[in-house]
Amino acid sequence: MATQATPYSELMSQVEVRPGESRVVVPDDWLQGRTLFGGLQAAIALKAMRTLAPQAPLRSMQVTFVGPVPGGPVQARARVLRSGKNTTHVEARIVDGEETLATMVGVFGLARASSVNVLPAQPAVPAGKPIEMRYVQAAVPAFTQHFKARWLHGGPPFTGATERDNVIELGMRDPARASEYHVLAMADFIPPIALSFLTERAAAASLNWMLELLVDDVGALPLEGWRLDAHMVAAGEGYTHQSLELWGPGGLPVALGRQTMVVFA
Repeated sequence: MATQATPYSELMSQVEVRPGESRVVVPDDWLQGRTLFGGLQAAIALKAMRTLAPQAPLRSMQVTFVGPVPGGPVQARARVLRSGKNTTHVEARIVDGEETLATMVGVFGLARASSVNVLPAQPAVPAGKPIEMRYVQAAVPAFTQHFKARWLHGGPPFTGATERDNVIELGMRDPARASEYHVLAMADFIPPIALSFLTERAAAASLNWMLELLVDDVGALPLEGWRLDAHMVAAGEGYTHQSLELWGPGGLPVALGRQTMVVFA
């Protein structure tokens, strides 16, 4: 019998923290194949980081996925690398005993006065027929059941699409308001665009991921009406490289990202 899915905000509320550490038991509905959804790995690590850098906004996070993180008990450990007047660098690792499964560096920075203020503008979406992602158990990764997604341009994996640009209307099936943890999840939602070029199923995995946050606080935003724009920059020899822009409701620029992945096809 299928187990009831755990909303993201509920799972985040279950994370136990103490200085430099976070722990939570993750149910199987948050798996991505044989490993934990990467955005959730980053969020669990961020919980540990926040025990050491509780106030300054998160400005950037760099993530390297070292090995599979199974469901069940998940633990992160964090330490401050350097703390200055305005910025603090914190390292965190997802661990299994002494084995590192993922490693991350978050940069937290207080706002500074600046005479330069530039933000990206959300581009128009090319005309086309949207394709809605539907959750089918065992046919798509388990974690996708927590998202609402419509491809406004490009196509989902294994549809034979040839567009290097994907535009996805995105939301989360969660009654809460947005948080920095939700931003990590939504920014990591999109699969490798290279998979969209294929017509037969193939496996893929993330190697590393970088995210830059453009706003201090998203707490007033709902979890509907977001948009993710991604561009496949290059692909070859089994590796693929893509960039992304995450937009909040109303076209608010929230985050920029870059990711390297491997595709087994």
